[in-house]
Amino acid sequence: MAEPNEPPSPRPLGARVLVIEDDPQLCTMLIELLELEGYRVEAARDGQRGLHLGLGDRFDAIVLDRGLPAIDGLDLLGRLRSRGIGTPVLILSALGQTRDRIDGLDAGAEDYLTKPFDVDELLARLRALLRRHADRAAELPVPGGRLILESRSVIADDGHEVTLSERETELLILLARRPRQVFGRRDLCELVFGDAGDGGVVDTYVHYLRRKLGRGVIRTVRGVGYQLGSG
Repeated sequence: MAEPNEPPSPRPLGARVLVIEDDPQLCTMLIELLELEGYRVEAARDGQRGLHLGLGDRFDAIVLDRGLPAIDGLDLLGRLRSRGIGTPVLILSALGQTRDRIDGLDAGAEDYLTKPFDVDELLARLRALLRRHADRAAELPVPGGRLILESRSVIADDGHEVTLSERETELLILLARRPRQVFGRRDLCELVFGDAGDGGVVDTYVHYLRRKLGRGVIRTVRGVGYQLGSG
């Protein structure tokens, strides 16, 4: 068997990609293409559904069309960014003039590729996008700073560093990865502490985090539970 001339491209190792594309044929093609490359793919064919998925779940990248029904692609992107969703976005659009590209990048996209496109170029750009944002995956935005997963610490906007315990970190990670979601105490108790109790332990650790990071780091939603604070 002949030796390959070049090493194979790195695999995405199950990265999650959200495809928002209203053309049924193209959407199906993108799903099949990305799944063959090893990505886990969710898809939406209108802006409203795309916004719902983008806000409610965690993805490693988004492939976004501009001309969407219900909510325009740039409007959708602006809403994601305004609500603190920093998932890297590759716009895939038939609008390819310089002004169109500038508008897309200014709206918060990390890359812009015009239709029709070369499949190999699309895959290469997506791999590059994921590589560039690999470091970002090791930290999460929290009110007043950044949560560094490896060191279990929060770097405040003023540069001050606060070290967290393992359980404090796990609780803050869960809230920070889904900043729009309100978690019930029992759900948090089970997800973070492996205990289906009454949630009293959650209240204790929320108190610990507020004492270290300020009361605004976690918001209490009366009668429901807790949510990441808004700053």
